[in-house]
Amino acid sequence: MRLEPQAALPMPIPGSAAATAVAAAHARRSRLGLWLGVLGMLVFAGTIPMTRLASGSNEAPQLPPVFVAIGRAGVAGLLSLAYLLITRAPWPRRSHWAMLAMSALGNVLGWPLLLGLAVRRVDAMHASVITGLMPLATAAVGALVLHQRPSRGFWGFALLGAALVVAFAAWSGAGRPQLGDLLLLGAVIASAIGYICGARVSSGPQALTAEQTISWVLVLALPVTLPVLVTQWPTASVHASAWAGFAYVATFSMWMGFFAWYRGMAWGGTLRVSQVQLLQPFVSILLSVAVLGERLRPATLGFSIAVMACVYLGRRMSVGAPRAAA
Repeated sequence: MRLEPQAALPMPIPGSAAATAVAAAHARRSRLGLWLGVLGMLVFAGTIPMTRLASGSNEAPQLPPVFVAIGRAGVAGLLSLAYLLITRAPWPRRSHWAMLAMSALGNVLGWPLLLGLAVRRVDAMHASVITGLMPLATAAVGALVLHQRPSRGFWGFALLGAALVVAFAAWSGAGRPQLGDLLLLGAVIASAIGYICGARVSSGPQALTAEQTISWVLVLALPVTLPVLVTQWPTASVHASAWAGFAYVATFSMWMGFFAWYRGMAWGGTLRVSQVQLLQPFVSILLSVAVLGERLRPATLGFSIAVMACVYLGRRMSVGAPRAAA
């Protein structure tokens, strides 16, 4: 059956009561979007300390890193499958599948696996500083994918932030970066690619909703994540706190956090809401102290502030319009 296009709704007259009501509703939704973005940021800030809590350290191991990284996506994938069936969500379009697959490789497999291996070698506070570059990495990947032309100032602050991270890694590793630092940088790049690919599916005239996008990404990864969840289920006893950390990253970090984050950007504006991500390393550091009992060193806090300053200034630089060839 062919549906005829609907007639455009009349726009409210500027200054009229209808226009005032529309503006007020838009302002309320924008404020709600900002708070949803804050909620999503708080959920994601707990990912690093909770991953460390679940997997432990090399000196005191808990759940295996591969089980934590891939198994949590298996749990989230089953929840996503139930959600898609209950809501009768539409199938993605053919043009969506490639972006969904890339998002799965970045956010479902690459980021959690590399992060899980890294936090076995470095503490959660250290990881929070390194991953503080994620907003700039996401912006850089987005500029390349969308064929935009970032200003020299943007790239300058991006390189300065990367240099600060390398300096912090060298300072923490007695003169040279550790293997954990390289794993964290790989995790940041994988996550940035996954974010951009997922954002392309959840934007545009034929877009899926944010909830449908992350759910389809997780379901698409089930052939990999579900066998790992079943076959690698630990048989040795671990602390109950390790299972609590696993439950958090499986339910909130891997799934529900995206509901609040993507919906917040849609309602509150991507640029405005994404600025709250600047606070994420701070929150992760504080949670590392509260949850894991890690000691906050002044140098760690100083490097974190410097990296976030670079991210803030870099995000304020001009990115430019896409090239005509795009």
